[in-house]
Amino acid sequence: MKSTLKVSSTIFKSIGVLLFICLSGIAFAQTVSKESLDDLSVFKAPSKSWQIAGSVQADINKTNILSFSNGTGILVNFPDKRNKGEDLYTLAQYGDIDLELDYLMALGGNSGIYLQGRYEIQLEENWGLLNPKSINNGGIYQRWDDSKPEGQKGYSGFAPRQNASKAPGLWQKLKISFQAPRFDAAGKKIANAVMLRIELNGVIVHDNVELSGPTRGSVSNTETATGPLRLQGDHGAVAFRNIKVTKFDSPRPTERSTTNANAVDPIHIGASENIVLRSFMDLPGLPRVVHAVSVGSPQKIHYTYDMDNGMLVQVWRGGFLNATPMWHDRGDGSSRPLGMVQGLGKPVQSIARLSSDQATWISDTAGTGYKPKGYVLDENGIPSFLYKSYGTSVNDQVQVLEMGRGISRKITVSDQVNDLYFRLADAESIIQTADGMYLIDNQSYYLRLDDAGGSKPIIRDQNGRKELIIPIVKSLSYSILF
Repeated sequence: MKSTLKVSSTIFKSIGVLLFICLSGIAFAQTVSKESLDDLSVFKAPSKSWQIAGSVQADINKTNILSFSNGTGILVNFPDKRNKGEDLYTLAQYGDIDLELDYLMALGGNSGIYLQGRYEIQLEENWGLLNPKSINNGGIYQRWDDSKPEGQKGYSGFAPRQNASKAPGLWQKLKISFQAPRFDAAGKKIANAVMLRIELNGVIVHDNVELSGPTRGSVSNTETATGPLRLQGDHGAVAFRNIKVTKFDSPRPTERSTTNANAVDPIHIGASENIVLRSFMDLPGLPRVVHAVSVGSPQKIHYTYDMDNGMLVQVWRGGFLNATPMWHDRGDGSSRPLGMVQGLGKPVQSIARLSSDQATWISDTAGTGYKPKGYVLDENGIPSFLYKSYGTSVNDQVQVLEMGRGISRKITVSDQVNDLYFRLADAESIIQTADGMYLIDNQSYYLRLDDAGGSKPIIRDQNGRKELIIPIVKSLSYSILF
């Protein structure tokens, strides 16, 4: 796609803040500066494959393809036959930093982020991968390891604790706390660089990982106290936005623990087979779900169902449940997802009878005749949720998609009820894509209608938000891809 792109006039914004780092009960005050890298002018001689855009989308069926529109705020690398992809290097040099950014991968995409131009966190499209390695998304890529005896030296890396990645075309969030290598007055290295913490899409994938040397492909095998931030652009299409660097005015304390000395041993529940667990479930910024049923699968795709509303309230990829809050000591009855969570909105009735397709969605069960009837398990231990609403019986079943790419859901009603609607999504934004799918909530997940039963979906505005609703006559099938 060729576009005439307007370059943002904002280059760097720096403000002084005071950071307190607690170490062995002692508080250290340290001044830091914050910088936003939202313009190509802060990078050294960017190649023509890098452009500034206002929006970006990927096609989940086409390799290495991004489409983008004019605007500002997004760095897009889209190499082609004329414009070879090249890496971006900041003009600024950094030592200890905290880095936060969003990135979006094309199908089959491959990129990376190099701290000081030397230490790489791998970015890769590996949608649905069960057991990621160091070469996959979120991995600390292969580096020279000289800690081994002679004859055994070589490259090694660190795999992320779990796959917390999203599908191509969805925005992903990465947070990195990095400690640069330390040198004495003579320039001799006295301490290795450390990835203090890496968080991918809300999941800690690395904690206190010491780096014995630079990544293969580093600007140099010689380590230094500072270096540029480097965004890899020679491996394919990728986009970045909201790049924020917290820069420290002096080295952090060499020792920094991210563990809580008073923490109890966690009680984690795995899902080596299909599993169902009832508990309370707390959703960020929303009321507690008191009749929550969480369903886990060996494909590492899990979800929580609210039996008070017949609603799917969240899906996630990775580990199943942390039951420590429920079972430790007296407990509070709640459990927590262990993986990368995609929330699906405020719990409300999934089915409503509306006077028109613009009528306000119902806020509670009054007048619906809603009655939960529990769930039944099939021969594989997969539940179908049952309830009555508006005088009809509803069967609601969720299945995990092949390759762990999301879930599919089928809702069947026993009797036809006039003016009955199903709410597919409630979000800040809903965009229909060229292939007939929907990008939900600022490109957080995809929704795909698999069988609409002859009905047409409606995107509407409600109280400053978007809703996707559809008339339901007999049955409805759709998928959530994330």
